[in-house]
Amino acid sequence: MASSSIVLSSLQSQTSPLHKTTEGSTIKSKTLPMRRHIARPISASVSEKPSILPPQQPSSNQQNKLPIREIPGDYGPPLIGAFNDRTDFWYNQPGEEFFKSRIQKYQSTVFRTNMPPGPFMSPDSKVIALLDAKSFPILFDVSKVEKRDLFTGTYMPSTNLTGGYRVLSYLDPSEPNHAKLKKLLFYLLSSRRDYVIPEFSASYNNMFDMMESEISSNGKVGFGDPNDQAAFNFLGKAFLGVNPGDTKLGSEGPGIITIWVFFQLHPLLSLGLPKIIEDIFLHSFQLPSFLIKGSYNKLFEFFNENSSDLQNEAEKLGLKKEEAVHNILFATCFNTFGGMKIFFPSVIKNVGQAGVNLHTKLAEEIRGVVKSNGGKLTMMSMEQMPLMKSTVYEALRIEPPVASQYARAKKDIVIDSHDGAFEVKKGEMMYGYQPLATKDPKIFVQPEEFVPDRFVGAEGEKLLNNLFWSNGPETENPTVDNKQCAGKDFVVLVSRLLLVQLFLRYDTFEIELETSALGSSVNVTSLKKASF
Repeated sequence: MASSSIVLSSLQSQTSPLHKTTEGSTIKSKTLPMRRHIARPISASVSEKPSILPPQQPSSNQQNKLPIREIPGDYGPPLIGAFNDRTDFWYNQPGEEFFKSRIQKYQSTVFRTNMPPGPFMSPDSKVIALLDAKSFPILFDVSKVEKRDLFTGTYMPSTNLTGGYRVLSYLDPSEPNHAKLKKLLFYLLSSRRDYVIPEFSASYNNMFDMMESEISSNGKVGFGDPNDQAAFNFLGKAFLGVNPGDTKLGSEGPGIITIWVFFQLHPLLSLGLPKIIEDIFLHSFQLPSFLIKGSYNKLFEFFNENSSDLQNEAEKLGLKKEEAVHNILFATCFNTFGGMKIFFPSVIKNVGQAGVNLHTKLAEEIRGVVKSNGGKLTMMSMEQMPLMKSTVYEALRIEPPVASQYARAKKDIVIDSHDGAFEVKKGEMMYGYQPLATKDPKIFVQPEEFVPDRFVGAEGEKLLNNLFWSNGPETENPTVDNKQCAGKDFVVLVSRLLLVQLFLRYDTFEIELETSALGSSVNVTSLKKASF
């Protein structure tokens, strides 16, 4: 649940050709080399010295002597420049290649460019790209930047897709309803906190039962569809106390949400269709909202009929009940469900590829802590699982579910990168591509590698200040005055629960990856039941 888009950038990263395997190929975890972690023993205690040492940071004197540089790059001729950059972004230099080629060209991680979708959907596609861990955090500083209507970047979907309201994700903290709506989400999370662990366990154990049966019959099972249904059922029961399957909505929820999100994000997606078709129908004009209205109303009715307590709380905060329901729906379906839909397969992929050595260590740690706590799983007991916690953080670092961040300068400001300082004028838009910030080689050793124990130990935990997935550093907390994800801790919690439930049941598992129109899909080919 986020005041910044989890699903947006997750879908962007999922559609980026950079993340695809060679067409037609599959990757099985048991055949992959163990180079990701085998050379470094995984620490089991936060008191132990970490196996990953942070790189040297520049001294304060060095930081204060950065030369002022002119921001390199340009936007090209009106319309043509934006169109050319969009073509490069999707087709000529897809994914991170678009940014890395310009970093190389300008010898700078800060430069001017256009960001999609451009003509004829973006009123202004000009941005200043910030592509390192030092410049990136300015995007969170709401004393210097504004976040109004920048949730999806250089364009904004029609409010007809959200009941006619600008929902929380599009509001700047300076707007009165921002604090009210964020307080409502804080209330939702705090009032239902006791239901999270039991409902997650129930929903995902049911999912694993089904997956075992499918593997037994067919030799493999896709992780995506079962995860979608389990995630939505879990959120319905945890947040609203209702199993969606027992209502008129039935099992339709995940499918409706996927199409509804597509209508909002299609300008930022590539489906692998012929270039001219995609460019005209996905990237140039918004799809008409009336096509999805009936399906959206089914979702709205489900939330409206099962959120009376939340609606009453909204009235106390000075909000309209209808507006509150649209916001609860958006936070649950777009932000939270979207995050689980995209990030959970990423966790399964990265942990699956890491292999049996990591699996054994996770199983030993998780089962040992649960046993020492009388067989009970609690939020407090999960804090005693440093490797498990680090593994989740590393998955967030290597493939952050929020890939893109935007902000507009409230005043003239100076932004520092590692190599220079740059003057940004009031009103200019800034853009950060988060995977480059969280894989900054001047911050992280072996930045492109999935290193499960990276954040273990005192030195490892210091690196959390450079983990930005939640629209702010992991070391900071969401408040009504900032734009950090309202459900930051909730997302971390359920991601931890996924690993805990997995390794309470299984010693190890195997996967294969297949290419799809939306990137990589994860198939589970083996689940070895717990033997100790």
